[in-house]
Amino acid sequence: MNTITASLGHEFAVGAVANAVQGRGLTQPKALGTNPAVAAKQRDDADLLERIASGDKLAMKVLYARHHVQTYRFLLRLVGDEAHAEDLVSEVFFDVWRNAHQFQGNSRVSTWILAIARFKALSALRRRKDDELDDDQAAAIADTADDPEIAVQKKDRVAIMRQCLSHLSLVHREIIDLAYYQDKPINEVAEILGVPENTVKTRMFHARRRLSELLAQAGIDRTYQ
Repeated sequence: MNTITASLGHEFAVGAVANAVQGRGLTQPKALGTNPAVAAKQRDDADLLERIASGDKLAMKVLYARHHVQTYRFLLRLVGDEAHAEDLVSEVFFDVWRNAHQFQGNSRVSTWILAIARFKALSALRRRKDDELDDDQAAAIADTADDPEIAVQKKDRVAIMRQCLSHLSLVHREIIDLAYYQDKPINEVAEILGVPENTVKTRMFHARRRLSELLAQAGIDRTYQ
């Protein structure tokens, strides 16, 4: 995993999510676009999967190079542990290698891969049994505003956003991740989560509202819109 690349991408995405939640920039998951470059890449990825299904190891290396960073970031935000996320990335792409023939072409390859990643993450979290803070626990976290080091950290908007995201429930965390970090349209988010599109919209509404509340508690006093 290229740590520098992953970190830079993470910092940029955190800022984008903060803008969205605070009423600037994105306000909801986008509809499916028709960008020719995206469509070409999707076809290319599907061709790679066909080659992988035939045992082409070079095609597997190319697909891994294209998607492993995105997959790692998604897993990391769900499981919250770098080493664990890296292990799960290996499991995900091993499944891609074994099950490439099962891809039906009804979605983007990246959506199919993230669906596999989500299943792996949820299974891991169930085994761990201490995967998340619920809303009551998050609200009960002590205010450390008087700590000089924390006071300095609170000036760092990215650090605040990262902390608030970690206090979301898993359901809210994954919906924020898919819609904003992974830039998935509503229909693909619904496919990955296995829920109707209206459910995606409802979860997004509640996730943004909860995140806005957490940001306010952290000292960013902006009303959810």
